[in-house]
Amino acid sequence: MLSEPIRRVLDPERDGVAFKALTHPLRIELLGLLRQHGPATVGEPAARTGESSASTSYHLRVLAKYAFVAEADHRDSRERRWKAVRSATSWSNEAMHRAPGGRAALSALRRQLEHLERSPARHADDLVSGRLDSAWQEPSGLSDSLPRLTPESLAELWETLAAKTAELTARHADDPRAEQVVVFTAGLPLAPEPAPDAEENAS
Repeated sequence: MLSEPIRRVLDPERDGVAFKALTHPLRIELLGLLRQHGPATVGEPAARTGESSASTSYHLRVLAKYAFVAEADHRDSRERRWKAVRSATSWSNEAMHRAPGGRAALSALRRQLEHLERSPARHADDLVSGRLDSAWQEPSGLSDSLPRLTPESLAELWETLAAKTAELTARHADDPRAEQVVVFTAGLPLAPEPAPDAEENAS
């Protein structure tokens, strides 16, 4: 269990140093691995990323310095185990765009989704191999939609999703059937595409 299974909202003007800690791609990947797979020794994420234990240990200590990860309970007193402190990290896009270097940091922070790209293939393998109960077959899946929303209604949608996710997680915390579920969410407004050039239409 994460010690604080809630979002940590960062302000780039107040938490600028913490933001910089997350702009390193390996740190983003390490944080994602701990969130996805749970507490681990240095050697476990090092093996998954192909990095040395020394490099992995250094970057975990940086994440710990800014409270993204912390020491977990030790199974073996000889090995330090690390855990993610929170289940997600969020920020204000508007504040990020205002802050010096905020846009570059925002681009780097969004790389934290890259490690999730393997999740659909892993899910399919888990079902085929029988590692997941067949009851998961019907409710699992991916979809997209194109609603027309206002900035205010998109913000409300994010708040509703976060609240419902927290409610369901708490409701089933002690259910032995509960499994980790990767939920992809995106709310990306698209500006109208420009009309085709008149000369191109004439051709």
